[in-house]
Amino acid sequence: MSVENQSPSGNTRKGPPESWAPARNAVRRAIAPVERFLHIEAASGLVLLVTTAIALGWANSPWSASYEALWHTPLGISLGPWSIERDLHFWINDGLMTVFFFVVGLEIRREIHHGELSDLRRAALPLAGALGGMAIPAALFLSLNVGRDSQSGWGVPMATDIAFAVGVLALLGKRVAPALRILLLALAVIDDVGAILVIAIFYSSGISLTGAAIAVVGLAAIVVMQRIGVRSPWAYVAPSVVAWAGALAMGVHPTIAGVAVGLLTPVRAWYGPEGFVADAEERLASVRARLDADERDFLPHLDALNRARREAVSPVERLQHAFHGTVAFVIMPLFALANAGVRIGGARLEGDDVRVLVGVAIGLALGKPIGVMAFSWIAVRLRVAALPSGVLWSHVLVVGVVAGIGFTMALFVAQLAFRTGPLLEVSKLAILAASAVAGVAGLAVGRLLLPATISPAAAETESAAEQSSTQ
Repeated sequence: MSVENQSPSGNTRKGPPESWAPARNAVRRAIAPVERFLHIEAASGLVLLVTTAIALGWANSPWSASYEALWHTPLGISLGPWSIERDLHFWINDGLMTVFFFVVGLEIRREIHHGELSDLRRAALPLAGALGGMAIPAALFLSLNVGRDSQSGWGVPMATDIAFAVGVLALLGKRVAPALRILLLALAVIDDVGAILVIAIFYSSGISLTGAAIAVVGLAAIVVMQRIGVRSPWAYVAPSVVAWAGALAMGVHPTIAGVAVGLLTPVRAWYGPEGFVADAEERLASVRARLDADERDFLPHLDALNRARREAVSPVERLQHAFHGTVAFVIMPLFALANAGVRIGGARLEGDDVRVLVGVAIGLALGKPIGVMAFSWIAVRLRVAALPSGVLWSHVLVVGVVAGIGFTMALFVAQLAFRTGPLLEVSKLAILAASAVAGVAGLAVGRLLLPATISPAAAETESAAEQSSTQ
């Protein structure tokens, strides 16, 4: 919040005419620390950590009954003869998390179009690492649980929590080269794709054709609206809700609708930066020539400027920017608060419970780094991939270790795999413990293996030497 804004002409404009300067100054001083915190890259992970601690403390306190009661509070929506009523837990896990998956879909769409997944050669290494980081944890879990009721949890240790993983890298500061950060982000995006496919294929109930038809109608409406040139994001809310309701009725998890809508989002800008500047200059010239006109005469120009501003970047970029803060600082913390409350003292560690605990824990903490390293090494050895310039095998190990932080997506899959009961509680406990171990290990290994400073030339030379040693 700025108390004063300096215009290009040098005129100082204070706040709105009806505002009071002391009040503005007080609000500015109050929110400035919050704004600084929210711009810290690791802030989202820190917020998740705090909400997880609150959930654990609440669930293990004398007020644990109120924790359970809160998430079972019924909430409903009625519209004429149509109504739906579910508990608060459902609206967070199946409703708000749809927005989270929508942003995941946007990220996948962008990466496929002009990101790390747009070129097969560049995508080969994170693709191999992600496949290994999913296959080995699932295999380790199944080795302990195959043939038992607990085997349905094989998908739990497959996922990486991007917020926590990036947060750990951010805490390592300048030790982390940009190429290493990009490698982790690309690996996490592919990891998300794998988790989405696992949820859609293996954690869905029988398919309802009626529900499928409703979902298709919603998605088809989005495509038709795009073809006729509808650009307002608000216009797409209704068909997106129809697609969500159809997915819910179909038997697949409704958050898949969020991914589908994200993947359908246009990835090219209408005006672009040059078009925005040209249109803005033309409109500003018209306004400048009629400064004494009535205020209402300015409205068409302002509408045109607003459209040019909105269309200066692609809808994918604009929506990602718009939803990033909401997802990172509202939706994911709410999900953590609703799902991370495990009664530690009440966890039963016998029979299948122990197998789930060990399977999830070693799958995340050990399976992830082993899988990422092994499959990446094989891909480089077979010459289908290459280490990015400045990235060493020791750096890839750091990525593999922090990829063992499962948390959000792992908790989400655990809810689908076990629904309720002791197996769900013990899997949550394993996720939290393994993610904590992976986070601490990532920091330790990063400080040990990532030099505080390294010249690009030295890094490239060492990278080439390590690649040649595998050939």
